[in-house]
Amino acid sequence: MRRLLWRWALCACAALLPLAAASAHVTASGGELVAAWGADPWVLACLALSLTMYLVGVVRLYLRARNGRATLLRQGAWFGAGWLALVAALASPLDAAGSVSFAAHMVQHELLMIVAAPLLVLGRPLGVWLWAWPSAARRGGGALTRTRPLQAAWRALTRPLHAWLLHFAALWLWHAPYLFQAALASPALHALQHASFLFPALLFWWAVLDGVARGPAIAYLFTTMLHTGALGALFAVSGRIWYPAYGGGAAQFGLSALEDQQLGGLIMWVPGGLAYLIVALALCARWLAAEGRVA
Repeated sequence: MRRLLWRWALCACAALLPLAAASAHVTASGGELVAAWGADPWVLACLALSLTMYLVGVVRLYLRARNGRATLLRQGAWFGAGWLALVAALASPLDAAGSVSFAAHMVQHELLMIVAAPLLVLGRPLGVWLWAWPSAARRGGGALTRTRPLQAAWRALTRPLHAWLLHFAALWLWHAPYLFQAALASPALHALQHASFLFPALLFWWAVLDGVARGPAIAYLFTTMLHTGALGALFAVSGRIWYPAYGGGAAQFGLSALEDQQLGGLIMWVPGGLAYLIVALALCARWLAAEGRVA
């Protein structure tokens, strides 16, 4: 058993070694874009640790479970897809391209908020990660999660309206020109920006997919589609440059600065809004099917 767990862990870490070796950012040479897979070491470490703990937890739960193995594997598939979306957003050439192109930056943000976040929530990682710990630490961690202060904080953060407000505030505040351009100039602020997009999105999707009735969930999804679409539309129809700090970086993709901004706005407006609409329609279909079975 221990050998099997260690093999899973070593395979997960080995899978990220090429990323660590290829760590690089966008550079321009002769008008061409040169990009490589990679990220800061702490980002790669977090990605490796999250995957390793999940694999160890899944193996332990799978060997103990007699019923529910299919559900466990399905959740593992959701988590794996979400983890790959995180890699694409944070450790692929897209991360480097986002430093010179607003449109690429918007693709990165959409991957974090409307692809990785809901998939990770469907993977139910918290309990699985807990099972990756040694038994004594697992019992201590379980007892900690049952304390009143922690439960009260969790309920407050995952209350649907609170999660919606955090998601709304993070999106609009970070797109204010001063904050957005400050994040472009500072790696630390850039990391904080991405964390501010990912973690409120995780809370939002947790509340929508697990913590609220389907009727209110559809309302939260619809209003989120409206306000994210409105922000994207502002970029798409604007005739002025919101973020001069990009300079002429988008020329490497054959776009002017204004065209790059308008493309980024369209990405946020249309595909981004469509994702919320698709989930709302799926929840509505499940709701109607459940009502039909009751009838």
